[in-house]
Amino acid sequence: MKLVKLIANLGYGSRKDVTQLFRAGRITDADGEVLYADDVVPYESIRVDDEPLDPPPGLTLMMNKPLGVTCSRKDPGRVVYDLLPPRYNVRSPALSSVGRLDRDTSGLLLFTDDGALLHRIISPKVQVTKVYEATLAQDLRGDEGELFASGSLLLESETEPLAPAVLEVLGPRHARLSVTEGRYHQVRRMFAATGNHVETLQRISIGALALGGLPLGEWRTLDAAEVAEIFAS
Repeated sequence: MKLVKLIANLGYGSRKDVTQLFRAGRITDADGEVLYADDVVPYESIRVDDEPLDPPPGLTLMMNKPLGVTCSRKDPGRVVYDLLPPRYNVRSPALSSVGRLDRDTSGLLLFTDDGALLHRIISPKVQVTKVYEATLAQDLRGDEGELFASGSLLLESETEPLAPAVLEVLGPRHARLSVTEGRYHQVRRMFAATGNHVETLQRISIGALALGGLPLGEWRTLDAAEVAEIFAS
């Protein structure tokens, strides 16, 4: 791929804009030598204004999504894409969130520009486990774990029972829930089916990939080994 198209696809501007960057001598190699649009150089040696290029296509990243932001590109309020560098919003191929967390749920959110990877993660056939921690408005009754694990729980207005899920009680009103599906507001609706209400909800892991110590509202890129953790049990 020509350098102009490559750099434009990363969101540094239109092809015309990137051509102007070349003409201004702002695109160099790692040694500071000015590059030209028809040069052939390793990706990792390219610099724009002395800074390495953003990650190439095949980008996957994780975010610790805060409350109050929406997993959407268009919303009257704040959206998750506002937390990423502006260039990331105009990359080609586009960077998309892998599934959603609602405005009132925080925690681990993935993004990728790899369509095949995105579909593999969300595919019902793959059954990637998502783990949530919830605080509840009322004490647990005691039979929620058996109900959630039964594979017979039918959510309101649905005709297909939920797949078995694993509940770990952390306190009278504090629980950890592992699910392999991604139905609309699933965790909240599961507790609602028991007569309870979720007050706070955080996703802490996807597969074996954990949120860890990533600060709220921050993000980081994932390497190949970390992407593989998504599919580890």
